Amino acid sequence: MAKSGGSRGRPARQANGKGRAAASRTPKPAPRAKPKPPAPEPVVEPAVGPLVLGAIPGATPGKWIDTWKSRHPDAPLELHPLEVQEQRTALAEGIVDAALVRLPIERDGLHVIPLYDELPVVVVGSESHLTAADELDLADLAGEIVVTPRDDVLAVTVPGALAPRFAAPADTAEAIATVAAGVGVVLVPMSLARLHHRKDVAVRPLRDGPTSTVALAWVSERTTPAVDAFVGIVRGRTANSSRG
Repeated sequence: MAKSGGSRGRPARQANGKGRAAASRTPKPAPRAKPKPPAPEPVVEPAVGPLVLGAIPGATPGKWIDTWKSRHPDAPLELHPLEVQEQRTALAEGIVDAALVRLPIERDGLHVIPLYDELPVVVVGSESHLTAADELDLADLAGEIVVTPRDDVLAVTVPGALAPRFAAPADTAEAIATVAAGVGVVLVPMSLARLHHRKDVAVRPLRDGPTSTVALAWVSERTTPAVDAFVGIVRGRTANSSRG
């Protein structure tokens, strides 16, 4: 008798070719989406009053003032120009709430935060032989007339320099005008050279001269909300930062 085809006792193969085990599998449930954390509450800056900010010549508070206007649009900020000789008096007498000052300053009763150092430069006439160098040292100024204005902030002693035979100019602008006429040189911080720039002078860095530090100062007992807000801006505190 002929044997029938196929193997006895074997389960029929599933149509998909994967057997019963595959057929018994069930799909895994999709993972549940994690709930989103609640959005942080917006930080509201406390109200501050108006601020009178003093600034000595050459100071550049523009970026801080822009931040103030953006952060405190309803609090006016008045910029009050100051001469270095009057910076301490203006703070003590309350003429300004805070000020960008040049160090040194008498610190008794003040909070003082140094901000940056300015490099010294030599301002010379555009026809001066000193323009042949890209940078100068104090030794290069021996034999030169060093003009020192009454509002001088560097107080540099130049070995071998010649004293002018005329009265000290009233201010830096007048001293630079004297140099432009071909008489002597002036030593100033870079910002003052830029402030009083003119076409008939040249500026050269003074490698071994003293730097001039600009700082923010205010009376310790008068740390108002407006002063505190401006200090925070200068220190880089963002609108969302704590005041710690």
